[in-house]
Amino acid sequence: MNQRRFIDKYGPWAVVTDASDGIGLAFSEELAAIGLNLVLVARRADRLYALSSDLRSKYGTETLVVPADLSNPEGLATVDEATADLDVGLLVAAAGYGTSGPLLGANLTRERNMLEVNCFAVLQQVVVFGNRLTRRRRGGIILMSSLVGWQGVPQSAHYAATKAYVQSLAEALRFELKPQGVDVLASAPGPVHSGFAARADMRMGAAATPASVAKASIIALGRKGTVLPGGLTKLLTYSLLPLPRSIRTIILAKVMGGMTKHQTTGATA
Repeated sequence: MNQRRFIDKYGPWAVVTDASDGIGLAFSEELAAIGLNLVLVARRADRLYALSSDLRSKYGTETLVVPADLSNPEGLATVDEATADLDVGLLVAAAGYGTSGPLLGANLTRERNMLEVNCFAVLQQVVVFGNRLTRRRRGGIILMSSLVGWQGVPQSAHYAATKAYVQSLAEALRFELKPQGVDVLASAPGPVHSGFAARADMRMGAAATPASVAKASIIALGRKGTVLPGGLTKLLTYSLLPLPRSIRTIILAKVMGGMTKHQTTGATA
């Protein structure tokens, strides 16, 4: 799809959550370069305003900064109200984070917060913006899945479960919304060099870049139901998927064991 057709279908405005960092920031850069106006959503207002200034300087992008915490109803309502009068053609639900370690030792407040951001906030945004997009009879929704969503993942059990939810939701919505002209994509990367690992208290080796995830996802929108961004993601996914789920879980238990070993040994990054 060329730039003009992309703007016609998915513009003039795109909403990007977690726009101040990592994958959300990369999506903001890519979409601004294409020519879309952006609603930038994240908790850190200072970072959003700095990004807004940068995108305006580089690309002449019109932006709307919406500081909001998507883990609570007030933050979700703020986004809904701020965008009510805009012609939004694309939702990129990039907000989300992970946790790691044995689930029975987890902080339940933090786990519930993650569930709200990774699942309920996505659900709420899909319903709100999905209804707007179906009324305009064109548009797109990009949801952030993960290769950990294909099976249970010991030492990251709850996070993997939230990504299984997102993957299933995206697959179903793709068929529900297609007759109304709305494309839905699940972007399912493997390890990504962003702020994710630090917040999840994991140590990563090889990983994709946020920019490669954003670019691959934008290219795949309207062409695929699920995209596996980057060579490493494809290698990991295609080597695991032919195996029974129980075997995949055992393999990923070993992988996660290495990524979280420092939690019990006291090793540093």
